[in-house]
Amino acid sequence: MTNWQHGFYKLTPAERRQLLEQAHLLSADDQRLLADHSSLLGDQLVENYLSDYALPEGVALGLTVNGHNYVLPMVVEEPSVIAAASNGAQRVAKSGGFTAPQQQRALVGQVVINGDHDTTVEWLLAHRQEILTIANAAHPSMQKRGGGAENIRVRKLPGFISLDLIINVCQAMGANTVNTMSEAVAHWLIQNGHDVLTAILSNLATDSLQTVSCNVAPQYLATNQFSGDQVAKRIEQLSMLAQVDPYRATTNNKGIMNGVDAALIASGNDWRAIESGAHAYACHSGQYQGLSQWRYDGHHLHGKLTLPMPVGVVGGSIGLNRLTKVNYHLSQIHSAEELAAVITSLGLAQNLAALRALATSGIQAGHMKLQYRSLAISVGATTDEVGTLVKRLTQLPKVDRQTAQDELLKMREDRDNG
Repeated sequence: MTNWQHGFYKLTPAERRQLLEQAHLLSADDQRLLADHSSLLGDQLVENYLSDYALPEGVALGLTVNGHNYVLPMVVEEPSVIAAASNGAQRVAKSGGFTAPQQQRALVGQVVINGDHDTTVEWLLAHRQEILTIANAAHPSMQKRGGGAENIRVRKLPGFISLDLIINVCQAMGANTVNTMSEAVAHWLIQNGHDVLTAILSNLATDSLQTVSCNVAPQYLATNQFSGDQVAKRIEQLSMLAQVDPYRATTNNKGIMNGVDAALIASGNDWRAIESGAHAYACHSGQYQGLSQWRYDGHHLHGKLTLPMPVGVVGGSIGLNRLTKVNYHLSQIHSAEELAAVITSLGLAQNLAALRALATSGIQAGHMKLQYRSLAISVGATTDEVGTLVKRLTQLPKVDRQTAQDELLKMREDRDNG
């Protein structure tokens, strides 16, 4: 570590930015830009804070879940994500919307013991009630809210034993609660002679699975080139492909998480935890597979998606960010159970839109029209010029950065000469 980095975390944001400029890592303009986007809250949230890095926020429209229509905020930099989510949601809404039953909601705290002896397993099971008492004593307010550590599960692994605490965290995200309880149990086990390796929350939230389903009439899938029946059959084939080919499954699941992650960020939840849990859950059969399933019976296209969805509506950074509070006002979502149902439904809507595009015109046709806006801005088009330039670009057989620059110059020449 060079001398200028020593004690960096102790400095104010302004002092850090100035130091980086002196180290020739920032220009004066860079430093001013970072300062203009800095906030007091940001400095409280992360180490070595410099500035806030903003992402665009929009809303998905037409999302009907359990008979209720939602306006769902999404935070994402990818141009086509919100458009696709709204497109898929509205097609499903025409056939009745998504069904998402309220399901079990609990997190898992892992306390891992070195060794895999049967006698240890028996001892843990025999002391189940004591273990739960120790866990709940570490965070008594959770029991007062109707939650807390409710059960244990003991898993014997090669060389280890995992004591899983099944914890109801009520409406919270709950990571800190689970870690506190897990560490308390670990300390108690050490006092009782056990060799504890670690104690921490698991992000594979198989005790917080949310399933959603929908039925889509084929007429709402048709395009100018394909009948609804043809599109539904091709979507079913794509779904089957994702069940047997991990290469296709990975891209299928990434598309689902495009929408899920964007909604999680807007709701203040830990999108990284749920992303990792979703991909791990995609392997629960022993092979990485598509998380969604689509089947066509000749009358309706049936869609289904199950995701680990341990979301919260309180806790973490949810109460700190004023924009997050605004987003809950927009969505009118009031409980963790409701949020889990709506976000999982959004993931299935995102998947439908992507599969429909893939089954018909190809993913690039609609995607690139939205990407052209970003391209237009990147080559210097003003706000007033972007729309016109995008229209011109969509009429060209091939578009790249140089083409966009040339077309912008031609457009300006036409305007000046006109």
